[in-house]
Amino acid sequence: MIRSTLFALTVVAFVPPQPGAGEPPPQVVKLRAFPSPIDLRGADDHKRLIVVAEYSDGTTREVTAQATLRLDAKSPVRLDTKAHRVSGVHDGEGRLKVAFAGHALELRVAVAGVGRRAPVSFRNDVVPVLTKAGCNAGTCHGAASGKNGFRLSLFGFDPGKDWTTLTHELRGRRTDPADVDHSLMLSKPLRQVAHQGGRRLEAGTTNHRILRDWIHQGTKDDVATAPHLTGIEVLPGSAVITGKAVAQRLLVLARYADGSTRDVTELSRLSSNNEPVATVDDAGVVRTGECGEAFVMARFGPFAEVAQVLVVPDGTGYAFPDIEPVNYIDRAVFDKLRRMRLRPTERCDDATFLRRVYLDIINQVPEPAEAAAFLADTRPDKRTRLVDALLQRPEFPDVQAMQWAEVLRIESQRLERKGMHVYTEFLRDAFRDGTPMDELVRKLLTATGSNFRDPAANFYLVQRQPNLIAEDVAQNFLGIRIQCAQCHNHPFERWTMDDYYGFAAFFARVGRKRGEHPYESIVFPRTSGEVRNQRSNLVAAPKLLGGAEPKLGREDDRRAALASWLTGKDNPWFKTTIANRLWARMFGRGLVDPVDDVRVSNPPSHPELYRLLGDKLAASGFDVRQIIRDICRSHTYQQRPGGGQTPSGSFAEAGVRRLTAEQLLDAVSKVTGVAERYRNLPSGANATQVEDGNPRNRFLDVFGRPRRTSACTCDRRSEPTLSQALHLINGETIARRVRDRNGRLHRLLRAKKPTAAILEELFLAAYARPPSPSEVHRLQQVVDKDPKQRVAALEDVFWALLNSKEFLFNH
Repeated sequence: MIRSTLFALTVVAFVPPQPGAGEPPPQVVKLRAFPSPIDLRGADDHKRLIVVAEYSDGTTREVTAQATLRLDAKSPVRLDTKAHRVSGVHDGEGRLKVAFAGHALELRVAVAGVGRRAPVSFRNDVVPVLTKAGCNAGTCHGAASGKNGFRLSLFGFDPGKDWTTLTHELRGRRTDPADVDHSLMLSKPLRQVAHQGGRRLEAGTTNHRILRDWIHQGTKDDVATAPHLTGIEVLPGSAVITGKAVAQRLLVLARYADGSTRDVTELSRLSSNNEPVATVDDAGVVRTGECGEAFVMARFGPFAEVAQVLVVPDGTGYAFPDIEPVNYIDRAVFDKLRRMRLRPTERCDDATFLRRVYLDIINQVPEPAEAAAFLADTRPDKRTRLVDALLQRPEFPDVQAMQWAEVLRIESQRLERKGMHVYTEFLRDAFRDGTPMDELVRKLLTATGSNFRDPAANFYLVQRQPNLIAEDVAQNFLGIRIQCAQCHNHPFERWTMDDYYGFAAFFARVGRKRGEHPYESIVFPRTSGEVRNQRSNLVAAPKLLGGAEPKLGREDDRRAALASWLTGKDNPWFKTTIANRLWARMFGRGLVDPVDDVRVSNPPSHPELYRLLGDKLAASGFDVRQIIRDICRSHTYQQRPGGGQTPSGSFAEAGVRRLTAEQLLDAVSKVTGVAERYRNLPSGANATQVEDGNPRNRFLDVFGRPRRTSACTCDRRSEPTLSQALHLINGETIARRVRDRNGRLHRLLRAKKPTAAILEELFLAAYARPPSPSEVHRLQQVVDKDPKQRVAALEDVFWALLNSKEFLFNH
């Protein structure tokens, strides 16, 4: 066989962008200091100072140690120049002057209550120390059943219960004010007695002193007097750093309801989401690694915030290419590429764009005649014309309906076959008719009636428990996963158990009853039904996520109030989540990725573009076609691949994506001219039109089509497997179609087409481009070498085309 040689001839090569000219050395253009202003309250309050210089090339560098710091004569603070920390001396106000590289600024410094030494706060001091030490983590005493008979609330989310556990259980041995140092709360984490969790404290440290002083002061719970924590801030919020092993300190500032602030860096749990790029230690010192982007998350109390760290290469030799942005998408992407010192690749050729946009919009590859016509078209706006034409093709609503059918979990086990069919058709009709997304979602959320005659009613038959419906609604339409808040406050987000059960309460009064048909169900709003908060065991009032409790009467349908808020143009999550899903469809990854996991610790790669896309979608009347047009017109979408040399989230080059299960099977069928037969579908149907979660098709299962058993986008698998490779190389899916006497190749052979013409049609069908002269020359030598083996050789060529990377990937 000659397949291995032919396979090598059909592999696509991707070339990374070339470097450009250099730029002049950067100069300091601005000086910033954190925190600003500096407010100190009480005898023990202190703040660390961080000074950052911003340079003309967009980079930043911490220069605290190099800056000149000078207090005025009346300043009420002292400055520790070694630790770069200020603490109060007497009440009053003053100025701290900061100077570096010819730039200067002044910070207001205010001190109050320096003569008062407040007792240790259980809620604002002790609980954070336990969290920092990991005592209340899920792997330790914060586990559902605790450890060795000692259970704390996860991450200290129920401090009242923790106080009781620490002070009253085990006959008070955990905290003994009469013999402080022998309290188990100190002796175990110090490893003075056996402790399975190992050493969690060091004697003499600030955290050790906090625990010891609290026990010595009588282990009081200051629930009535402790100021309520209202939020935290990570300073500086972003850094653009050149080079490896460069240090940048971060400051975590807590804000309280009484207006006070506090440096809680050493009490916060700090982590990096990309440690090869940037690491962070317990003191808040970030150290850079390889080039890329990382987000450092700080968690204190129920709050989590992140700081962005960009590590960029040296600017020598860098110049942004002369590429004009087409629209707002390019402007936002190019702005970040400049900061990251990356170059966008050039615009792709017509054949690449043609195949890419066909796959992204209608899940199909173009026919050879369509490809030839587009490549021959000389009109300057032909790409825009093509996009508009594809958006009107009947396959477009099929693709959109398929995507939403996955997350809405449309399949025959829960809905029965007729319900599944009318539900899917409802979605197809909505996208075909251009129904705005906000209107479509409102129909789903407020659906009533027969699931056969009113297809949207099927929405309430997939899940029947109010809390599970709430979870799916939040994840599908807001991109928020609130599942963690069912049992405890969310560890990485703002959502609490009260938020969870308040949101679930909107669906507590959805009624269902049997219809006239044995498999028919009627969905209707009831006037009774409640959800009980598992934390308080009280009835939960309907509460909008991040919002208030709407005023509802007994006869009001709670879902209507929810739908109005959720789909409103002012909702910060709905419009951005829908727009981000469209972006992910066209690029293979979202600005927030995964698209259904919006949280502080998973921020958007391009925050401004993320918000702007949502605003554009809302301004267009939630017209999904308009956003797709904007995306397809942009240079960012039309770039060529660059060899994977840049971070995928930068969008500096076109991503190379494996075809989805449906795309690949349809492409094999179309290119070979041998259709696949699908259960309960007419001849000629494509894989995108398969409605059931279980298609009973081996190929679709092997290549990762989801069974629609959950709302998570992660159910669609894209990772390669050995089974897939064997299926393509040795399976019958390709081999049978290549040999089929009614297939494309053998039709061309019966028409007595010359080898060059056959090769051209096969290449146009598989790659949407004609073969190059060198490809024709090399393949003709193989095919025409032995007339008796010509058919077998052409079958091998066809097999090689269908097993090549250029065919198997969307690029």
